[in-house]
Amino acid sequence: MAQKNQYNAYTIYDDHTTGTVQIADEVAATIVALAATEVEGVASLGGNITHEKAARAGARALAKGVKAEITEGVISVRLIIIMKYGYNIPETTIKVQEKVKSALETMIGLEVAEVNVSVADVALDNDK
Repeated sequence: MAQKNQYNAYTIYDDHTTGTVQIADEVAATIVALAATEVEGVASLGGNITHEKAARAGARALAKGVKAEITEGVISVRLIIIMKYGYNIPETTIKVQEKVKSALETMIGLEVAEVNVSVADVALDNDK
């Protein structure tokens, strides 16, 4: 049972004996961003921050371009990605959806209603 409080944190667990567990909405967005950028073919997210740059700048910078919303224990996600040139867009975006859904279910334990992916651009992959 997830409940949002005034600090944009969600209670994801409350057993009244040991206490509560809350996560900030930025945590869900960061999990989404990290999972999405692990998929081969994703150059970066809408904020143009790559997985490698986020390691230096902090994971919060990576979450730009991600919108995660938790309502009544269900999470919905919207993210914008930049694809690497030469990768199949439908196949890659399906992999992004699957990876994000799995990461959220595993790490937060909430039901995932939807993972909506928008491709904003295509970037050259200089490593190919």
